[in-house]
Amino acid sequence: MRFVSIAVCALVLAPAPARAQDARVFYLHALRDTLFAERFRRTTGRVEGELVGRAPNQRWTYAATLRADGLVARLENEFRLASDSSGSVPRQSADFTFRGDSAVAQVGTGSASREQRLGTRAGAMPYVNPSFLLVELALRRARILGGDSLEVPMFAVSGGQTFSLSIKWMAPDSVLILLAGVPARLAVDAQGAIRGGVIPSLGLTLSVSDRVDPALFRSVQLDYSAPAGAPYTAVEVHVPGKGGHTLAGTLTLPAGASASKRVPAIVTITGSGAEDRDESIPLVRGYRPFRQIADSLGRRGIAVLRMDDRGYGASSGAYAGATSLDFADDIRSGIAFLSTRAEIDASRLGLVGHSEGGLIAPLVASTNPALKGIVLMAGPALKGRPIIEYQQRFAIERDTGLRAPARRDSAITAGLKSLDSLSAADPWMRFFLDYDPLETARKVQVPILIMQGATDRQVTPDQAPLLERTFKKAGNRDVTLRLYPATNHLFITDPDGSPSGYPRLGTGQMRPEVVGDLVEWLVQKLGATR
Repeated sequence: MRFVSIAVCALVLAPAPARAQDARVFYLHALRDTLFAERFRRTTGRVEGELVGRAPNQRWTYAATLRADGLVARLENEFRLASDSSGSVPRQSADFTFRGDSAVAQVGTGSASREQRLGTRAGAMPYVNPSFLLVELALRRARILGGDSLEVPMFAVSGGQTFSLSIKWMAPDSVLILLAGVPARLAVDAQGAIRGGVIPSLGLTLSVSDRVDPALFRSVQLDYSAPAGAPYTAVEVHVPGKGGHTLAGTLTLPAGASASKRVPAIVTITGSGAEDRDESIPLVRGYRPFRQIADSLGRRGIAVLRMDDRGYGASSGAYAGATSLDFADDIRSGIAFLSTRAEIDASRLGLVGHSEGGLIAPLVASTNPALKGIVLMAGPALKGRPIIEYQQRFAIERDTGLRAPARRDSAITAGLKSLDSLSAADPWMRFFLDYDPLETARKVQVPILIMQGATDRQVTPDQAPLLERTFKKAGNRDVTLRLYPATNHLFITDPDGSPSGYPRLGTGQMRPEVVGDLVEWLVQKLGATR
């Protein structure tokens, strides 16, 4: 779920510094792993920087032109994969000029470009997820405005939504920030420069240095190939999307698959937040659950198509502004693509969805009764609002830095207010908060396997039996529920299950019994050759 997205990291600063030039590097850590590094140089009236995410393989470069009142007049932004050379044509670019309540953007994809005029709010500060420096600029602006508790409008350059950054000063040298409803506590010096911080709910720490670790800014190679000696091949594919975009993916094909020996196949469906085809997350080293599933199914004669989300990784299109309904269309495109492959038996197809993917799979199956089976891994049964409210409360109540009841109540109130702000600005959030998965569940008659961790703190385990009862009450006679003790949202052994403990997990591998049950169920339902 988006609860674990690095998009929630937020920062703080004070009035403009006295120094003529400010060059620093922000490092975001999960234990000893560095997840993101951002180096920048600030001079009077201008900031230039580069932001690299090693685990999600992302690279942004940006330049902001500043006005005397702290507002950003112009933001130039380019996006590449971390595997792209720094001099290559950016995969996406945007040059924004801010004028009152409008943002005029020259948006580019590859070598093509177009102009867009987007509405925002006067005084909005641009935000590139997850830039520490750009939020820092917003909070310098907050210091100018004054007040111990306030909200600053933020304009997300990816998607064009405007939302509120909630700010509460706890002391002259510390501040509580809520971005996307998740709290971050940071320390600042007398000039307002960030000197460190924590995001307790995610188990993350922030450090600041004057030194650059060059290894973090080098290009990296993405590896989706089959492991040596595997009884299957891995083919890079490009799937045409309904909206004209292209979904990049990997298709694993069991050895011997051909037009004369067709094999069954599944499409994997990622959770919320922009995800790569393996559904890797930077909080847990080596966590690539869909690669693990594809490997196990490939060894049992089942092909697997896993795709980067639209607008992410090597896929084109726009991620921002899309809802679960749009992502369901992308999965339908994946199914249609498999039906064109000579090696695939189009009469034996299924889906495996995790988290939000477990919400999307029933949406697809409700309109495609020919599917032979769907697997819901931690799929939600409740509307999004109670799910996110629980996540927020759990995170704040477990934050030892907010011991005073008044501070916790204040943080919870701010979180709920931030949620309403996000709902107004973000189509995905607006849909998720009000969507009822049980209404769709009543329309699904294909075989279903529900898998749930007993210590899941993101999609609580009480939702799995509710899904099971709803499917069965609607007449579905092939519904199986598997509940795994001491297992978290990632399906890793974890007696506590809190996302703040994810960086301390001893493994990035899902429990073998989880993968084993999934494989055996799909082998049976899809009729795979053992």
